[in-house]
Amino acid sequence: MAMEVQNDDVDNSSPQECTDSPKMTIEESGSQVELSPLVDRTENNSCHEKVARWSIDNNWGLSLEELFDMSQIFLKDKDGKAFHPTYEEKLRLVALLKQASQGPYDPEAYPEVGFFDVLGNDRRKEWASLGKMTKDDAKAEFIKLLNTCCRLFSPYITSHKIEKEEQEKKRREEEERLRLEREEREEMARKQLEEEIRQQQEEAKRRKEEEERSQMELQKQQIMAALNAQTSVQFQQYAAQHCPGDPEQQKLLIRQLQEQHYQQYIQQACQLQLAQQQQATLDMQQAECAALPPANTEPDSTPDIEHVNDHQSTNPPPQEETPASTPPGILAPSMWTRPQIKEFKQKMHDDPDSIITVGRGEVVTVRVPTNEDGSYMFWEFATDHYDIGFGLHFEWTDIPITSNSVGATSDPGDEDAGKGEAEGETVKVAQTPLVEEVVPIYRRDSHEEVYAGSHQYPGQGTYLLKFDNSYSLWRSKVVYYRVYYTR
Repeated sequence: MAMEVQNDDVDNSSPQECTDSPKMTIEESGSQVELSPLVDRTENNSCHEKVARWSIDNNWGLSLEELFDMSQIFLKDKDGKAFHPTYEEKLRLVALLKQASQGPYDPEAYPEVGFFDVLGNDRRKEWASLGKMTKDDAKAEFIKLLNTCCRLFSPYITSHKIEKEEQEKKRREEEERLRLEREEREEMARKQLEEEIRQQQEEAKRRKEEEERSQMELQKQQIMAALNAQTSVQFQQYAAQHCPGDPEQQKLLIRQLQEQHYQQYIQQACQLQLAQQQQATLDMQQAECAALPPANTEPDSTPDIEHVNDHQSTNPPPQEETPASTPPGILAPSMWTRPQIKEFKQKMHDDPDSIITVGRGEVVTVRVPTNEDGSYMFWEFATDHYDIGFGLHFEWTDIPITSNSVGATSDPGDEDAGKGEAEGETVKVAQTPLVEEVVPIYRRDSHEEVYAGSHQYPGQGTYLLKFDNSYSLWRSKVVYYRVYYTR
C-alpha cells in the first residue's frame, strides 16, 4: 500500500516529536522483533518517554491479521492529527506496509525514479533495506513501530478489543435469549399438544361411557320388556290382591316387582356365567392332573370359602318378607355392633385370609365347622364404602334329609327347583344334609360399624356365613371378617 508522506513542519510542542534521529537498525531474535535503542525512544532521546515494548507473543489477545488491519486504519485516521511521526519513522512504516502487502523489494519489477525524487529514492532504499523479511514479520514490525511511535495506539487497540468483546457478549446473550424463547415456545407447544391429546382422550372416554350406558340402558329396556310380557298378568293379580281399589299404588307395586324381577334375572345370568367359568377351569385342571389331592378336613383348619350360585326363582308374585323364627332346637343368636371399624380393618390387614372380595351379583359362603373344644361361635365383619347382606345358617352333620321332595329345609341360597317345573313336582335327592336358618339374610351397614355376634353350638355341624351381594349389579364388596370359638 502506497502512502504519501508530507514534509510538514515539526510541531515543537508535540510530545511525540523527535528531531535528530539516527538511522534505525533491525534486530531479529526468534519470534520477537525489537527496534534498536535509536528507535525505541529511551531516556536519551529528545522525547524522554518510556513506552512499553510490544511483542508478537503479547498482542492484546488478538490475531496478527486483526492487529495489522486495525493498525492500518489507525495510521490512516490519526496520522498528523493524534500523533506526528518523524520522517524516518514514516519511511519505515511505508516500507513495512509494502513488505507486508507485496513482499521483498524487486528492482526489476519497479522502474527507477528520478534523481531529484528524494522521497521516492528514500522509500526504495528503506524498502530494500528490509531484505527477505517475511510478510508476517513485516506486519509484526509495523505494529510494533506504530505502538512505539504513538502512545495512543495501545488504548485504541484495547478499546476496540473491549468493544469487540462487548459485541461478542451481546451476541451470545442474544443467542441465549433467542434459544430460551425458542425452548419456551416449544415447551408451550408441547404442553398445548399434551392438553389437546388429554382432552381428546377424555372426550373419547366420555363418548365411550355414554355409548356403553346407552347400550346397557337399551339392553335393559329390551330385557325388561321381554320379562314384563311374560309376567304382566301375574303382577297385576298380585297388585290387585295387595292394593285393592288403589290404582296408583298398584302401578307403583307393579313397577317395583318388575324391577325386582329384572334384578333377579341379571343375578341369575351373572351366576350362571360364573358357574360356567368355574366349571371350565375345573375341567382344565382335571385334564392336567390325574387326581386331585385330598382336602384338609381337620376341625381347626382355616374356614374354606365357596362361591354359591343362589338362583332366585323368577316365578312371581313374590311373598312378603316376614321375620324368620328360630327353628326348634337352635337358640337365638346374640348380635351387636361397635364403632371401632378402622382399628378392626387395620388388624385384619395383617391376615390376608381374613379379607375376601364378594363380586357383583355374587353370594359367598364361609363354612366354619364346629370345634370339639368349643361351645360358642363368634363372628365379626366390616366392609369398605358400601353395605352387604349377611345371614347365618347351620348345617347338621348327622341329620340328613331323606325325603324325595325338595322342601323348606334346603339351603335358601341354592333354590333352583322352581324354574321351569310345575308346582308339586318332586325331585329325588339322596342324603342331603339338613340346613337351618339362624340369622336371616338382610343388608347391614357394615361400612359404618363392625357387626358382631355369637351363637351357642346346637350340636355337631358346620356354620354357613353368607355374604350376599346379589342385589348389586355394578360394585364388588371387600369384606373383613374374623371367626373364632370359645368354651
